Amino acid sequence: MKQLGTAQTVVNIFLALVFILFAIVQLNDSDPAIWFSIYLLTAVLCAASIFRRIPLTLLYGFGLLIFFYAAMHLEFAMEWMLSEDKSEIFGEMQEDKYYLEGTREFLGLLIVILALIYLVYQNKELKKK
Repeated sequence: MKQLGTAQTVVNIFLALVFILFAIVQLNDSDPAIWFSIYLLTAVLCAASIFRRIPLTLLYGFGLLIFFYAAMHLEFAMEWMLSEDKSEIFGEMQEDKYYLEGTREFLGLLIVILALIYLVYQNKELKKK
């Protein structure tokens, strides 16, 4: 079995811890189950890939689901990008700015997609060795 290098192991541990923190923060959200599950599964994939290769079908399948879910939030991100005050994304929720929460969710899903791309790349590199 091929092993990850030290740097890759550190990155995977870091990613797993970050996604665990993301999952914990979601417990306070209005719809915690789906977001907790997304972030926790991403953390598990990052951690598990330290010890074994994750099947590409699993990574691609989960990535495809996340991609389509992100696409459902794209219109919110577009509206935020067209807004005058971009700093609102870091503030409180506002009733008249419904797109803020959708944009935050889109950005979170984008981070998950980037982590999955990293895991696919890492998986393919291990396969070459």
